[in-house]
Amino acid sequence: MKLEKVSDGIFANRDVLKDLSNIDAIIFDCDGVLIDITLSYDLAIDKTTKFVLKKYYGITNPISITPEIIDGFKSTGGFNDEVDLTYAVILTIAASEKLKKDKLDLINQVIENAGPTGISSVEKFLSGKIDITDLKNKLYYPGNNRNSILYTIFDQLFYGPQLYQKLFGKKSEFTESGLIENDKIIVSKDLLTNLKNKLKDKIAITTGRGLESIRYSLKNLLDEFDLKNSIFLEDEPRELAKPNPESLYRCIRGLDSVHCLYVGDSMEDYIMAKKVNDLGRKTTFCGIIGTSKNPTTKLELFEKNNVPLALDSILLLPKVLNLV
Repeated sequence: MKLEKVSDGIFANRDVLKDLSNIDAIIFDCDGVLIDITLSYDLAIDKTTKFVLKKYYGITNPISITPEIIDGFKSTGGFNDEVDLTYAVILTIAASEKLKKDKLDLINQVIENAGPTGISSVEKFLSGKIDITDLKNKLYYPGNNRNSILYTIFDQLFYGPQLYQKLFGKKSEFTESGLIENDKIIVSKDLLTNLKNKLKDKIAITTGRGLESIRYSLKNLLDEFDLKNSIFLEDEPRELAKPNPESLYRCIRGLDSVHCLYVGDSMEDYIMAKKVNDLGRKTTFCGIIGTSKNPTTKLELFEKNNVPLALDSILLLPKVLNLV
């Protein structure tokens, strides 16, 4: 589906634009959409990877996990969960040491062979090259709940000691400030007021984050959303993780939406929205590209996969919906 530049920062299929006039609800993803997480979640992936590789695998010379690597995994449609992505990177780098292969080369091979099944696709690919049983057993990921070693380390680094204690009731082994402090808020009160007036308060959230995590970052702005009909997947069973359409479907049904716009920044978001649409709840996906390290590459990825609408930022939504 060809995306035409219709205005600065707005890329769309013209036929889809005409159909946006009957949008009656907007549901947002959080990370990369409402919040720029480049210096929070992305940095947590890198720090967790280096810590785990050193402590559990004795690897002291890992490569940095760059935004390009992160975007590469996310482009496959199976890594909406940053801890899943972290596990995939750790497993790949550990395997590269065993194979005596260049770390970045093997990561790129893994990305090329990964898919919507996420960590399962990575384990399958690596198993074809080497026995990874012992590498997997060190972390036993994902395990039965969020108490797994990898989740624990990631959460401690991301939330920091005080918030981690509050959320999980346990003491962190780290003392430095949580990387969540680096969250950069994109959404504004003016934007939300504008959208709520147009859509009769039908704006909500379906995200991989937990409720308290988002509340910590967005603070009072979170109350502008319909929280009763929002879904926070970190607080839900793992099987509901994106791109499972059930969470978004529930959210849309709760809002009693006839035509919903779902705003996300990843292939998982798009796949989920497409599945909901196929289930009979009309859903148009809007992809955000401006928070990517390489917006042009993200736009090309969306265009290749027939995404109908892409924006540099959610701040352009009023213009797209002719609210201003």
